[in-house]
Order: sequence, then C-alpha cells, then structure tokens
Amino acid sequence: MTSRKIELFVPVITPFADDASVDTRRLVALAKSLLTNGAHGLAPFGTTSEANSLSVSERMDALDALIDSGIDPNQLIPGTGCCAADDTISLSAHAMERGCRGALMLPPFFYKGVSDEGVCEAYAHVIDIVGRDLRVYLYHIPQMSGVPITLPLIGRLIDRFGDQIAGLKDSSGDWSNTAAVIAAFPQIDTYSASEALIPQNVAAGGAGCISASLNVNPRGIRALVEGLNGLDQEALHAQVSSVRKIFEGLPLIPAIKGAVAAQMGDDAYARVRPPLISAGPDHADAIAQAVQIAGPQGA
Repeated sequence: MTSRKIELFVPVITPFADDASVDTRRLVALAKSLLTNGAHGLAPFGTTSEANSLSVSERMDALDALIDSGIDPNQLIPGTGCCAADDTISLSAHAMERGCRGALMLPPFFYKGVSDEGVCEAYAHVIDIVGRDLRVYLYHIPQMSGVPITLPLIGRLIDRFGDQIAGLKDSSGDWSNTAAVIAAFPQIDTYSASEALIPQNVAAGGAGCISASLNVNPRGIRALVEGLNGLDQEALHAQVSSVRKIFEGLPLIPAIKGAVAAQMGDDAYARVRPPLISAGPDHADAIAQAVQIAGPQGA
C-alpha cells in the first residue's frame, strides 16, 4: 500500500435553469452536499460537467460562485482545456488567481493525428504565459478528445516544467496505461476515472479517483477508500462496482444527472444542455436501482 494521500475528486455535474443558463445556486448546493458526503474535492468543468458546452465566462462565473460560497479553493481542480490557447490561458489564470489547487487540462482536441511535440508545445505555451503558480493535471481521455497523453509526452513536460506537472486523470479505461503512468512517473498524482479500479490504483501507488459516479455515490466510494485492506473491502468494492456498472450501460451524463435529481428530490438537476438529451423512461428503472444502492444525497 502506498503512503501517498488517496483522494476523491468529483467531476461535478453542471445544473441548468429552464432557460439553459448555468444554475449556480443548485451547483453550489450539490457541491457542498458532495463534500459533506465524502468527496475530498471537486473537479468541475470536465466531461461530466458538460464543460465543452459552456463558454469561458460561464465557467469563470460558476467557479467564482463555488469559491464565493465558502468552498476552499484548494479543494478545486477545475477543467480548463479548450481548443483555443487563449481560452485555456484565461481559464487557467483565473483558476490560479482564485487559489485553486490546479487545472485539469485537456490537450487542444480539434486537430487529430498531431505529434507529441505539437501537444507539448501547446501545453508549454499555456504554462509559460500563466506562470509558475500554475499546477497542471493532464487529462487523458483519447476516446473523446482523439489526442492521447502519451508516456513520452508526460516525460517531455516533466523534464521541461518539473513539479508544475502535478498529476494526470486517466479516463481511457485501460488499466495497463494507468499502471504504466504510475510506474513511470511516481512523482505525479495519477487518478483513475473508475472507482472500481481504486484498489489497483492505490496498490500501484496512484492518487485515487476522479469519477462521474462520485456525483451519485460519494459515501460508498469514500467508504471503499477508508476500508482498503480491511475485512469489508470486498463488500465495499462490490457496492461501488455495482453502481458503476449500471451507469456504464446508460447514456452517462443524462443518467448521472437523472440520479442526482432523484437523490436531491429536485427534477431540475436532470436538465442537460443540447446536444445531449435527458434520460428517458427506458432508463428510469436502472437509474432508480443505482440510487437505491447509493442512497440519497445528504443522508
């Protein structure tokens, strides 16, 4: 077992009002509930947050709302990676000005088939301009971005920027890749995107998990982290894995939002922004099952 601190960060959903604007009141309420129920921190404005359907100003205003509500900015690793460098710079600089722990940063993702050298230069441009205070958590989600964060790329960035490269979220679903990152770069915090992989992640020296289903099951996943190597580990792992498996068989973001709406007793949490479509009646039983296993928010 590693001596590294193991942490859970929630890629918290973005609630929307009936006019599709960001509902910061509900965002703050959910964020505080998640922290109360076991999350160590939040990673807002990632994939689960529908970040790439949000404008730069919407992301900044929502981050301000979280911090101004009293949430410790050191508990926040907001997503800042955009196609345009100036947008990434603006979001990353704002996060650092507000005292956030770091920035979870996608590579520029529109152009595919680009070289590691090109992606390295894209990150370098942002880091050089934002400055020494910027701590970057690389975001590897090649099935969505089409631009992988390879081991040679990580090595290039660490050689160039040292401890400003603080960590990596591996959303590839490929445990062998996560294990390779942990083994090659033990100095950074490497997070799995599935709570089902927490035992392997921790045993290998990883830092924990940044998982969509933390929005629904923060207490169960925290219990697993606290119970690793204990007599109840198998049962705790079965609980989180069962919730995870349900969501893996559904349209992920609409289903997560539907489950949160059920837990919070507020249908408004289920709203998504187009092009996504809210979960329909065909998914209602599966969502209800996930909620039953995870339990209500705030209990």
